[in-house]
Amino acid sequence: MIRFNNRITNILKGTTCLTAVLLLSACGIPENLAAIGKTPQVTKIENPTQMPGYKPVSMPMAQEVVNSEPNSLWQAKRQTFFKDQRAAKIGDIVTVTISINDTANLQNETDRSKTGSETETMPNLLGFESALDKVLPKAVDPAKLVGETSSSTSNGTGAIKRSEAINLKLAATVMQLLPNGNFVIQGRQQVVVNNEMRDLALQGVIRPEDILNDNTISYEKIAEARISYGGKGNLTNLQQPAYGQQFFDAIYPF
Repeated sequence: MIRFNNRITNILKGTTCLTAVLLLSACGIPENLAAIGKTPQVTKIENPTQMPGYKPVSMPMAQEVVNSEPNSLWQAKRQTFFKDQRAAKIGDIVTVTISINDTANLQNETDRSKTGSETETMPNLLGFESALDKVLPKAVDPAKLVGETSSSTSNGTGAIKRSEAINLKLAATVMQLLPNGNFVIQGRQQVVVNNEMRDLALQGVIRPEDILNDNTISYEKIAEARISYGGKGNLTNLQQPAYGQQFFDAIYPF
């Protein structure tokens, strides 16, 4: 009777799980059926601050008070009549052009061989040589009491073949002004297409003198550059080994 009750309980649990899965999968069925033969509708323009989950963005900004003169377009702190469009203070934006075309082809081969032999004679060993002859008759030769021979061989071959090409532009924000006048910049860009996200992040230090007139700077002018370009999504997951395989690769010694 107990076994019968356990079977009924297991059947009920399995039925409950199956029902839950079917209900979850059926949530999008009406929408999919209603969208047959129709063009996807774009979302309406709405006030972003009124959207659910909206949070204001906080960025570092320079505290600057501008006092304009009455009836004048001139400001007291300006040094030129036409304003320079290049980034000059915290919170300004500068465009970074990234054009990486790197190719490397390296080969290395190493051969190492070592052989050693050593023999030690002990004709007199505090009188124990006679005792050894009694314990091991005809097996101890004081002239060849200690002998050692070693041999080792090592062969190594390595090859690196890499080709990378990245051509991008990224808008970065001036996050910090260093005492020597250099800027610490940081920028990030995320693009989602068909459930696949491309993530580009950049950090580094630049000189204001290297910023061109169009407010752009090339990536090779960035000191301590940290450029990260990757992705997340189904395609990225398929290109990586499974977690179990990565685990065994990490612990398997051979």
